[in-house]
Amino acid sequence: MSRPLLPLVEEPGSDLCVARVPIFGGLDHADQVAVAAVARPVTLTKGEQVVAAGAPLRQLLVAHTGMVKVARITADGHEQIVRLLGPGDFFGESGFLTGSRSEHFVTAVEPASMCTFHHDDLHRLITEHPSIGWQLLRTVSDRLLETETRLAAVISGDVSARLAGYLLSLPGRHDEQGLQVQLPIAKKDIASLLDTTPESLSRQLRRLRDSGVVRELAGGRLLIADPDALMRLSEQP
Repeated sequence: MSRPLLPLVEEPGSDLCVARVPIFGGLDHADQVAVAAVARPVTLTKGEQVVAAGAPLRQLLVAHTGMVKVARITADGHEQIVRLLGPGDFFGESGFLTGSRSEHFVTAVEPASMCTFHHDDLHRLITEHPSIGWQLLRTVSDRLLETETRLAAVISGDVSARLAGYLLSLPGRHDEQGLQVQLPIAKKDIASLLDTTPESLSRQLRRLRDSGVVRELAGGRLLIADPDALMRLSEQP
């Protein structure tokens, strides 16, 4: 069940949710504060659902803190993760642009908070600030390109290339041994995101470990010891 949405009150000097969102990035601080005044917050516990498949979606959902997953249920009853939303990412643009119902579930994978914009308010904001509409269109176009790239990788059947690309996309910290990254979700969820099975993902990780490209560390961290090798692997057709 999704939680009721309440009016958002931003404290002076607070971390504005909208400040993290690329579609609002072209606004000055005063305009961002004005935009934040029409946002409504929702706070989620781990595992809590904010959107159900088939439900009408009348808000644009913007991740503020934590992480949520966008997923669908396949014909055989398995969960397929479509994408992850971190701070600044958003969901619900299709409902705003076409009026369609959601085809996905949106669930927190850790404690999270979101700010939401009712479609009427979002339409008014775009009318007052056309740059929001242009940035929204650009983001949707980027997602389409990302989806096409992901589809091509799935069709190729090369799980190792998809895994390499995913690991390289994670934020990391360089040290003398290589690049340390944190796996943001469980390996079974990473397998779902990469359109493969947990068993296949484990085999590919084992191959990367055996070849010295990566090392597994404690706490869900990985050390990418040879980023160049991982890059070459990600570029394989």
